[in-house]
Amino acid sequence: MALMGNKNTKSPEFNPNLLNLINSGTEVIGDIISNGDVRIDGILRGTVNTKAKLVIGQTGIIEGDVKAQNSDISGQVKGNIMVDDLLVLKSNGKITGDITTKKIIVETGGEFNGKCQMQSSGIKNAAPASAPQQKA
Repeated sequence: MALMGNKNTKSPEFNPNLLNLINSGTEVIGDIISNGDVRIDGILRGTVNTKAKLVIGQTGIIEGDVKAQNSDISGQVKGNIMVDDLLVLKSNGKITGDITTKKIIVETGGEFNGKCQMQSSGIKNAAPASAPQQKA
């Protein structure tokens, strides 16, 4: 009984309680777009865009830009980060790139090399951190 030809088969609905996970020992080349939480313990060479929380574990590495609602970083990011609400850089986390966020916490030992732009109303309408500011 094959399901491929069944026109009544529905695709699963989005469940915000499920976690999208890239495990240690896994390397992904490409972009991730998600409505739910994403955890990366492996390597991603590409961008991440999630409307929820992004967690980068101690063994996680992202080589590309990141956009998320919230983010906890214990691994490495080599790219620009845009977080709508709270970015937490853990004690063993390392960011090489520019940050745009509403709130940031950097634990003792966390490394950050780049520019940081704070946005009081989040980043939805904010210019990228590297954009020049115009004089009024």
